[in-house]
Amino acid sequence: MPEVALHNLAGEKVGTVTLPKALEGPADTALLWQAVRMALANQRQGTADTKTRGEVSGGGRKPWRQKHTGRARHGSIRSPIWRKGGIVFGPHPRDYRYPLPQQLRRKALVEGLKAKLGDEGLVAVESLEGLESKTKAVAKFLKGMNALEGALLVVDRPNPSLARLCRNLRRVAVKAAPDLNCYDLLLFPRVVATPEALKQLEAMT
Repeated sequence: MPEVALHNLAGEKVGTVTLPKALEGPADTALLWQAVRMALANQRQGTADTKTRGEVSGGGRKPWRQKHTGRARHGSIRSPIWRKGGIVFGPHPRDYRYPLPQQLRRKALVEGLKAKLGDEGLVAVESLEGLESKTKAVAKFLKGMNALEGALLVVDRPNPSLARLCRNLRRVAVKAAPDLNCYDLLLFPRVVATPEALKQLEAMT
């Protein structure tokens, strides 16, 4: 059975936490790619828009007569080949969402945890409730956990006060276990979870 080290708020190892057998073995990189693609695609607004020659104002009159001018024939100054004319094949509002079935999303979460276990990027902490109400205390805790390059703190339920303390720390975020997804796990080099949060994740796997 896979295990992760259990630390206290001082960064000292005080034990281990046993994880389910489903987290053994290498991660499925193909499924991880699909999950990351879904997360990034679903963040896109898809509101970019350009005007075609029919939407650009002006250009209703023929710029000059058809023949006997010595110039090329044109029917509108809003043709795409003219400056300030319409745009050909430009972007228009669209939906970029890339859906994945719920079973695949849950399996992707398991594969993300596998990837973190393989990289030794997943650790457990006894509790995060003992942190003082100062960002400096959180930074000191992360330094003891070797997580200054970036960390995702996973708790069992939403914790607005802890999230407020982490706002001014670079590449540090707080997530509740029910709201966690595969992209969150891969986005941060270090994942620090409480035992209660790990139990919730175990129930989701």
